[in-house]
Amino acid sequence: MLTNAPATTILPVRDVDRARDFYERRLGLKPLGLQQDGKFLFALGDGGTLALIPKADGTKAEHTAVSFKVDDVVREIGVLKDRGVVFEDYDLPGFRTEGHVCVLGSEKAAWFKDTEGNILCLHEDV
Repeated sequence: MLTNAPATTILPVRDVDRARDFYERRLGLKPLGLQQDGKFLFALGDGGTLALIPKADGTKAEHTAVSFKVDDVVREIGVLKDRGVVFEDYDLPGFRTEGHVCVLGSEKAAWFKDTEGNILCLHEDV
């Protein structure tokens, strides 16, 4: 029933202006504007939206909140690093990044955080 319904990803943020700047200037997302309820919307691919919602405590999530599918993870890492995005590196049993990239079965992935601590990801099908 919801196959064709555009989805909205909602991310809690402590500072909407700071987060908005990150998503617009560093990630290059298209702003849709501030809504009456205080959230700020961005356009995503395939008609989806990203909503930044003010929350005094920010995020409590310790998992990936949003993953962006890209054609070339390594290229996108370079572009985003040039815009000031800092990528995470991991060295855990069964989970290790090299050059910020982890190969997970049929995909490559790289993680970074927004200004509010939300964990974001780039992934590429291989």
